[in-house]
Amino acid sequence: MRLAFLIPIFAVYSFAQETATERDAASDVLKKMAALEKSLDVPGWVSRLSAADPARDQVTARARQLMDSELLAVGDDITRHPEIGFEEKRSVGILVDYLRRHNFDVTVGVANLPTAFVARFNGNRGAPSLGIIVEYDALRGTKGAFHGDQHSMQGPIGIAAAVAMAEWLERTHSPGSVVVFGCPGEEMMPPVAKTEMFNAGVFSSTDVIVRSHAVNSTNRPAPGFGTCCLNIDGVKYTFSGAPAHQMTPWAGRNALEGVIHLFNNIDAARTTMRPEARIQGVITEGGAAPNVVPDRTQADFYIRYPDAIYLAEVREAVDNAARAAALATGTKVKIDNYGRLRDGISEATLAEVGFAHMKRFGATHVAETPGKPQGYEETGSVSSAIPGLGFAAYTSNAPNHTYEMEADALSATGHQGFVVDAQAMTALLYDFATHPNYRGAVKREFDGIKALFGEYQEALTKAYTAPHVPDPR
Repeated sequence: MRLAFLIPIFAVYSFAQETATERDAASDVLKKMAALEKSLDVPGWVSRLSAADPARDQVTARARQLMDSELLAVGDDITRHPEIGFEEKRSVGILVDYLRRHNFDVTVGVANLPTAFVARFNGNRGAPSLGIIVEYDALRGTKGAFHGDQHSMQGPIGIAAAVAMAEWLERTHSPGSVVVFGCPGEEMMPPVAKTEMFNAGVFSSTDVIVRSHAVNSTNRPAPGFGTCCLNIDGVKYTFSGAPAHQMTPWAGRNALEGVIHLFNNIDAARTTMRPEARIQGVITEGGAAPNVVPDRTQADFYIRYPDAIYLAEVREAVDNAARAAALATGTKVKIDNYGRLRDGISEATLAEVGFAHMKRFGATHVAETPGKPQGYEETGSVSSAIPGLGFAAYTSNAPNHTYEMEADALSATGHQGFVVDAQAMTALLYDFATHPNYRGAVKREFDGIKALFGEYQEALTKAYTAPHVPDPR
C-alpha cells in the first residue's frame, strides 16, 4: 500500500490545479504545497490507517447492515419520488424521521431555509465534532424532476455513517460528537444554500466534514484549491422593452431581440477568451404572444472558470455583451448576480486515506491517479473553512445529470457503490475520532494550504494581463 501510494502523490504536483496558467503562475505556491505534503508523510498515514482494526471493522459492519437492511430502500424511495431544490419536503421528512428514531435531535428550517436541517446525536460528548453533509434535491428536467445525480442516496449513505459512529461513541463512552447537516438545493441558486447555512454559523465548531456524491469512476482529488464544477457566477439578464402590435413594431422596443443579441455577442466574445471558460445560459422568459412585441425577457446564465481571477474578466465580457445588446436594440437591461461559487480546499491526508478505504471495501472502476483539487462541497464556503472529504465510489455507468444515472441508482451497480461509500465514510470518521495525531496532521495540512491561498490569488492576478486596445485613428 505504501509503495503504491508514492507514485501518484509525487506526481500530483505535475498537474496540480486545473490549467497550465494556474500551474505556471503559481509554481512557487505549488512547491510550498509539495513541501508541506512531504512533511506530513501521507503515505505513512495511509499505511498505518489501512492496517487491521477489529473495532473499526465492527463500526463499518454496522454501517453496511443499516444500508442493506433499511437505508438502500429509503434511497430507492426518494429516487422514485424526486423533488427539486428547496421543495424537498417529503425527502426531508423521511430522513428526519429516521434520524429521530436513532436518537438524534433535529432542527428543521435552519438559516431560514425550510428544507435545511441540523441533526445532533443526543449522546454527543464534545470534540472531535464529526460532521456529515447530506443532500436530497433532484434535477430540473424537461420531463420533470429526476435524480440524475443520485442525490437521493446521499442522505442514506451519510445517515448510515452517522448512526454507526454515534452508536459506537455512546457504547464506548468515547469523546466525540456526530452532526448531520441537511443541505437543500445543491443544484440551484439562489440562494446558495450551504453558503447561507455557513454564514448563519450552522457549521461552526465542526472539526471535519464528509459527504458523498455519485460518479462513474472511483476517485479522489489532489490537494489544493478548486471546485468540482469550476468557479461560478450565476447571473440573470433581464431586458425591458416597449410593447406594440407586431404589424407596427417600430412603435415598440423588442426585448426578445435584446436577449438574442446577448447570445450572439457572447459567441463573438468567446473567440478571445481562454478555452477553459464556460458560459451556459437559457432563456427563461421570451415574450407572451407572437403578435405583441415582447417588452420583457430574461436569460439565466452560469458563467464558469477554474479560478475566480480570470472569471472576473469573463464576467465583465458577458456583462458588456448584455449592455451592447440593449444599446443595439433600444432596450434596457438589468444585471442580477444572484449567486457565487468559489474554490474550496482538498487535503491529501483525508483524500488518500478515504481512497484506500474505498478500495478496501470493494470499490470498482478505480482511477489510480488523483483528480484535480476540489473542495468537498461545491460552493467553496464550507470547504474553504473546515477540512473534509467528498467520497466518490463508482455508482453508475452513465455521466452525471442523465436519466441513465438515475436508473443506476436503483440497480445493483448503484447499490454496491453506495454501500462502499457508507463503509469508507464510517472508517474515515472512526480514524479521525480515534487518532489525535491524525487529526493534527489533517489540521496542519488544511491550515497550511489555506495560508497559501492569498499568494495563489496574487500570482494569478499577475498572470492574467489584458491586452492594450488603442483608440482608433
